[in-house]
Amino acid sequence: MSLPPAFEERTAAQQIIGAVVVTMVFGLVTGFALGWNEIVYYVLVGPIAIAGGFLGGMEHRGADQGLVRGAMGGLVYGSFILLGLEILNDEPEAYLGEPQAGLVFVTTIVGAILGALGGAYRVRRERPVPA
Repeated sequence: MSLPPAFEERTAAQQIIGAVVVTMVFGLVTGFALGWNEIVYYVLVGPIAIAGGFLGGMEHRGADQGLVRGAMGGLVYGSFILLGLEILNDEPEAYLGEPQAGLVFVTTIVGAILGALGGAYRVRRERPVPA
């Protein structure tokens, strides 16, 4: 598996679209799914979001940079899940707990962990192998 281009090597527009806009749209779609179908919500918030958090972290050179990217991504993602559900003005199909805003804390923490793991993975992959 080849590594994605490093975040700092991308243009400002690419950084904003990749880190913010994609995360916002995916959060909205996940929030809509939360109001429509429990299984689709769990697929989006589970394996797909986990892969996205790890891959987002892989755009950074180091666990520390990946952690910050993951935390910010998780914060935006969780917030937009709740926004999508609020736009539907419907009850969630899956149990979120009380208060529902706790979802944002969970996505922020999990996003930070996944981002750090992705950044650490990139560092290991970029390290030259001794001959």
